[in-house]
Amino acid sequence: MSTVLIIKAHPLDENASRTVKILDTFLDSYKENHSGDTLEVLDLYNSFVPEIDKDILTGWKSLQTGSDYASLSEEQQKKIARFNELTEQFLAADKVVVANALWNLNIPTRLKAWIDTINVAGKSFKYTENGPIGLIEGKKALHIQSNGGTYNGTDPSSSYLKGIFNFIGINDVSQLFIEGIDYAPEKSDEILDAAAKQAQELGKNF
Repeated sequence: MSTVLIIKAHPLDENASRTVKILDTFLDSYKENHSGDTLEVLDLYNSFVPEIDKDILTGWKSLQTGSDYASLSEEQQKKIARFNELTEQFLAADKVVVANALWNLNIPTRLKAWIDTINVAGKSFKYTENGPIGLIEGKKALHIQSNGGTYNGTDPSSSYLKGIFNFIGINDVSQLFIEGIDYAPEKSDEILDAAAKQAQELGKNF
């Protein structure tokens, strides 16, 4: 039995988003083929995901210098507690699925905020005299991304996300791209159908 953490990094639903449409196709197939697994969906646009800001930075510094957690401000406590909760949620998962669209050649800002909660020194990687090494073992990841153009995994967004996963020790990373529709809208159905078939297969084997 596995726990699968699904990161929905898109504000729209399956009727308006290619990303979410293919994510839902994958999830339907996964549920059908892994009925005993637990799926946890984290909707970044309907959840509190704190950014690393002044409250968090000053709160961390206070804790590192020996201050009690109770001495932090209410906002510092709220943000740091949620940050830590998201870190632990990720660490507890056996598999991770991230679904987002490519916006201006980058990931959505809310996804970047979530990534900061999983890229944590001492928990997902550590510094050594020979450089940083990942601490995550046995976890696998899937990245689903819709692109208006065709990049075949060379765009900054997917390269960055895969690089982060590799950095913390996740080397089993699958990628599913829905791409080229903005350049060739007449092929929209064909591109979506191909992505849906790939999602169904990944749902069987991921």
